[in-house]
Amino acid sequence: MERFMSSADARAIEAQVPWTERGLPTTMHGFLKSVAQRHGDRPAVSFQILSGPTDKAETLTWAEMFARSCQAANLFRSLGVGEEDVVAYLLPNSMETILTLYGGLMAGIVNPINPLLDAEQIAAILRETGAKVLVTLKSFPKVDVAQKAAEAVALAPNVEAVLEIDLNRYLTPPKSWIVPFLRPKTTVKHKAKVLDFNAECAKHPKALVFSDAEGDRVGAYFHTGGTTGMPKVARHRYSGMVYNGWLGATLLFSEQDTIMCPLPLFHVFAVQVTMMSAVASGAHVVFPTPSGYRGDGVFDNFWKLIERWRVTFIIIVPTAISALMQRPVDADISSVKTAFSGSSPLPVELYRRFETATGVNIVEGYGLTEATCLVSCNPPSGEKKIGSVGIPFPYTDVKILVHTSDGGVAECGTDEVGEICIANPGVIPGGTYTESDKNLHLFHYDEYLRTGDLGRLDADGYLWITGRAKDLIIRGGHNIDPAEIEEALAGHEAVAMAGAIGQPDAHAGELPCAYVELVAGAEVTPEALMAYAKEHIHERAAHPKYIEILPELPKTAVGKVFKPDLRKRAIARVYDSALTEAGLSARVAEVVEDKKLGLVATLSGKGKDDESRVDAVLGGYTRPWTWKV
Repeated sequence: MERFMSSADARAIEAQVPWTERGLPTTMHGFLKSVAQRHGDRPAVSFQILSGPTDKAETLTWAEMFARSCQAANLFRSLGVGEEDVVAYLLPNSMETILTLYGGLMAGIVNPINPLLDAEQIAAILRETGAKVLVTLKSFPKVDVAQKAAEAVALAPNVEAVLEIDLNRYLTPPKSWIVPFLRPKTTVKHKAKVLDFNAECAKHPKALVFSDAEGDRVGAYFHTGGTTGMPKVARHRYSGMVYNGWLGATLLFSEQDTIMCPLPLFHVFAVQVTMMSAVASGAHVVFPTPSGYRGDGVFDNFWKLIERWRVTFIIIVPTAISALMQRPVDADISSVKTAFSGSSPLPVELYRRFETATGVNIVEGYGLTEATCLVSCNPPSGEKKIGSVGIPFPYTDVKILVHTSDGGVAECGTDEVGEICIANPGVIPGGTYTESDKNLHLFHYDEYLRTGDLGRLDADGYLWITGRAKDLIIRGGHNIDPAEIEEALAGHEAVAMAGAIGQPDAHAGELPCAYVELVAGAEVTPEALMAYAKEHIHERAAHPKYIEILPELPKTAVGKVFKPDLRKRAIARVYDSALTEAGLSARVAEVVEDKKLGLVATLSGKGKDDESRVDAVLGGYTRPWTWKV
C-alpha cells in the first residue's frame, strides 16, 4: 500500500509513472478476471436480507462473482444488448443487483436508477438512456418497486424486456411461506416481455460467449439528482471506474479488509468507490438489508453486524453517524480501522462525538457523479484537518478558478475562494452528460470540470468547500433542486415569488425551506402553503420543512431572488432556536460572508453562557460560527 500522508506523497505516486502506463485492466471483464485470478477463493460480497447479527446471509467468492457476472452478461447479450445498448436496473441492494451491475458493464452500458424516484422520473431516465432491458423486483410485500417499474416501462416503450428478481429466496420459513400470499398485485400493463432473472441466468455459460471490448469505452450511466422532471445523466468510462478502484486498493484496502457498505447500489459511493475498490484490492464487501441504512433494525444492530463480519472499514454518511450516536456501542468493534464519510459535509461536533464514542478514525472525502466519483480525502494516516475534504488524490488536478472582469478565467492563490474545477481519469472532457447541450460551458481550459462547488486550497494542499455555486440543497447526501419547490409554490394563486434554500440541520446537514412573497392583497397562511407544497412536490425529501411569508423577498438588480440573504435568515433562525432550546442566552447577532469560510454566524452574549455548551449545540451544524468582538 502506498504512503499517502501529504500532498507531496500524492505527487510522488504520480511521478512513478504516467497514469496511462500503469498497465491496469482496460475493460470490466479484464478487471473482474484479474481479481478472480488473484483472490478467487476469498469472499467477495456478503448480503443478508434481515439485519440481525445471526440472520441468514449469502456470500460469493471472487471466482463465483466473476463466473456469475459473465453469466448475466451472456443473458443480456441474448436479449439484444450490444456495447452501446443499456441495461437499466431499478433495485434495492441484493446479490443480483451486483451481478446485474457487473454483467451490464460487460455486455453494454449499465444504468442504475434510484427506486425512490417516482414512476414518471424513472420513465424519463429510461427514455433518455434508451434502455433495452430493465432489471427490477418481482412484486414483494411492503415494497412498491415492482409497481413503479411497471408504470415506468409503460411510459418507456424502448424497454423490450423486464427481468424480475424475487427477494423471497433470501428468506427462511415461515416468512418465505407467507410472502406468496401477501404479494401486491401489479395492474399496469406494458408491452415488454417479463422474465425471471435467476432462471434466465441459469441457462447461460459462466464464461463470456462473446468477444470482450477491445479497450476503454463508456460502461455506465448515472443520473444526478432527480427532483425536477428529468435528471441529468452522466457517462462513466471503464478507465474512470478502474481509476476509482485503483485509488482504493493503492491507498486504503487490501484483500484482508472487510468493508461494511449500507449505501444503495444506485449511488456512485457504493458502486464506483466501494465495489470498484473491492475489485481492485480483493477486499470483502458486506451489504446489510436491501435498504442499507434505511433497512429495519440496521442502526440498532449495526455494531453487532460489525462484530459478526469483523469489519475493518465502514462506508458511512453524516446522517448515519448522527443516528448511530443515539445508540450505545454494544459490541466488539476492535476490528474497525477507519470510517470513510462522504456525500455531504460532516459537522465538527459529530466528528468528535463519533471518534470519542467508538475510537474509530473518520476519513472525510469529496467526490461527484460527474467525475465518476473520487476527488480528494483526508489522508488516513496523515494530518486530518477537520472541516476540509482533504488532499486531491494522485492523478487528480484541482484548480480553484474565477471569471475575470475581461471575460477570462484566472487561477486563485492560496486560500482564495473560487470554483472547484478538476481534471482526472474519471472526468470525460466535453462529454460528461448524455445530452450535449448540458456539456456547454461545463469545462475550463477544455479539461477542467466545473463542479459548481466553491472552495479554496490551503498552503498544505488541503481542499476546503465553502459553498455551492449550483445552489443545490443537499439533504443527507441527496441532491434537491430548489427549482422544484419554487415552481410548486409559485403555482399557488396567492404566491407572487418563492425562494427555496437549505436550512441547517444537525441530522441531515440541510433541510429544504422556503421564503414566499405574496401577491398584493392576497392572504394565505404558512400552514396552507405547506399543505399545498406537499400536494404538488413529487418527492417527499423535497417537501419544505419550514415556510415563511415575507413582505418582500430580497432581490438582485435584475429581479432574481437573492438567496444569500435568505440563507443568512435561515442560519440565524435555526441557530437561535437551538440555543434557546438548550437554555442558553447567546444569540446570533448577524451572519456574515467570510472569504475563506463562507457564511459564518456571529454570536452575541459571550461570557454569559458555558461556552463549551454553546460549542456542543452549534457544533452539530456544518456552518461555522464565532463570537462577536
